[in-house]
Amino acid sequence: MLQSMRSAAKYIWIFIFVAFVGGFLLAETSGLLGRAPVTTSTIVASVNGEDIPYMVWANSSAALAQQQEQQLGRGLTMDERAEVDQQAFDQLVNDVLLRQEYEKRGIRVTDEEVIETAKYAPPPQFRQSPDFLTDGQFDMAKYRRFLASPAARQQGILAQLEQYYRSEIPKEKLFSQVAADAYVSDARLWQMYQDRTDSAQVSFVSWVPSDVDEVAKTVTETELQQFFAGHAKEFERSGRAVLSLVSIPRLPTAADSAAALARAQGLRDEIVKGAKFDDVARRASDDTVSGALGGDLGKGAKGRFVAEFDDAAYKLAPGQLSAPVRTSFGWHLIKVDSRKGDTLSLRHILVKISQGDSSAVRTDRQADELARMAAGALEAQKFDSAAKQMGLLVTQIEVIEGQQARYLGGLAPSVSAWAFGGSQPGESSDLFDEERMYYLARLDSLQPGGEQTLDAVKDEVRQRVAVRKSLDAKVDAAKQAATAAATTSLEAAAAAAGRSVQKSELFTRVGFVMGMGQLNEAVGAAFALPVGGISAPVRTENAIFVMRVDKRVPADKAKFEAEKATQRQQAMGALREARVQAFVGALRKDAKIDDRRKKIQASLRRQAS
Repeated sequence: MLQSMRSAAKYIWIFIFVAFVGGFLLAETSGLLGRAPVTTSTIVASVNGEDIPYMVWANSSAALAQQQEQQLGRGLTMDERAEVDQQAFDQLVNDVLLRQEYEKRGIRVTDEEVIETAKYAPPPQFRQSPDFLTDGQFDMAKYRRFLASPAARQQGILAQLEQYYRSEIPKEKLFSQVAADAYVSDARLWQMYQDRTDSAQVSFVSWVPSDVDEVAKTVTETELQQFFAGHAKEFERSGRAVLSLVSIPRLPTAADSAAALARAQGLRDEIVKGAKFDDVARRASDDTVSGALGGDLGKGAKGRFVAEFDDAAYKLAPGQLSAPVRTSFGWHLIKVDSRKGDTLSLRHILVKISQGDSSAVRTDRQADELARMAAGALEAQKFDSAAKQMGLLVTQIEVIEGQQARYLGGLAPSVSAWAFGGSQPGESSDLFDEERMYYLARLDSLQPGGEQTLDAVKDEVRQRVAVRKSLDAKVDAAKQAATAAATTSLEAAAAAAGRSVQKSELFTRVGFVMGMGQLNEAVGAAFALPVGGISAPVRTENAIFVMRVDKRVPADKAKFEAEKATQRQQAMGALREARVQAFVGALRKDAKIDDRRKKIQASLRRQAS
């Protein structure tokens, strides 16, 4: 069987697994990579001295992007592509680190292991394939017959499987070693169960730093420096950018809405005359995701959709087809497949309301003029000049690296990725083309992410120090109240201190408590005090509490024993996963990783300009 796997290598094609190292000639000769001197020998990163070629990363990212585009039924925005780029980079770095760890530990894969694993442990993609299901269940016999078939050899699937198992088997061996001693004892299971189900109810008086703005004026430079020196890691930040945006909206007219309604009514007429709803949805729905499924929106309760859609759907009987329904997304034709109580199984066809030809031409001409005047400009004034001449409103926004930009109440795809993709302050973007509008951005300022200087985060540091100083000043008052409450009552002590008593709902150790917070010292103290007991002042990061435990409900031991086997299985799985994640994280933390992506991207931009 292994020989068959290897002999089939010349027939390899993408069936399930993505080939990351192909396409070098296409990328180099097609000009898709721009005019920068990027070749197969360009290095995008070095991991403990082992190089990752730029082209391997580029092809890996391109393959992942193609997968996502096929799933989404559309092209990716620059933001989405940046996420894919990062995912591909992380995977390649992890692969290098794992291979290096295999070498250290002497982990190998034999031919026999590949053969046996291929026979008895199909990849997840095979288990989900309809070709290998019988009555909805994976059929091992079908899978093995396929492995032995000429098609598997001729299509190169066996060779792909060998490649897959030679990658996965050592990974499983390593992770088994890492998590070999992972075990959750009965005592630990019971403790975890108590954390989730023990509950308490408390009355409490709180002192909060309401005078922070005044206290902040008293914070000295020495206090700022001392605090920052001990907490610098807490002020690490993602990159931030300030941008100016202008846009040209694609506003449909009343005639455009009428044309969309007419189209929706025409599709309805087709269905009424005998066309299958599923077929019409696949062919004509502007909701490409549900359209590919025959318009299927699945099964669910009321409230899943916007009010107009929900109201119309719940007026329909099973099998009934709605008249066109208007929502903010466009015109819908809705069909109810089944109904059980408030649960509906629905299908729909969406006809979006978009600009007609004449208004679209006018908008496109404006967009072309904006692009001609300022797109890609390196001089900041060209952006301002274009906005002024065209009468466009300039809006300034702040974006955070790794997050999509928000603009005019919605998302502005691609802007964030452009801003952090090597752009320089003062530079203008290319014209972005989105369904709602055309828009153009200018990068006004850029603050890199990572560790920050004290000057960059001084306001935040001052606020943190002021909170601490404010609470420090309230400790004595809290102590006096706690002492008084122990001899009288919490209510009497609170009244004497001019404060009010708050009462919580029942809460667990891991739950959120209104007025107290979550997973902090105050919540923990509520489970350490006896019922009726008054606490000493309990200080958290943002408040000081004096509390009384009014009620406690212990975990149900009998219920725990009945569910213990299932809980252990879940806890063990989570513990093993945590061990593996921590191990891989430690490998990355200790590794020497020279990431050259931004340098290469900056070089590409300079060469292209």
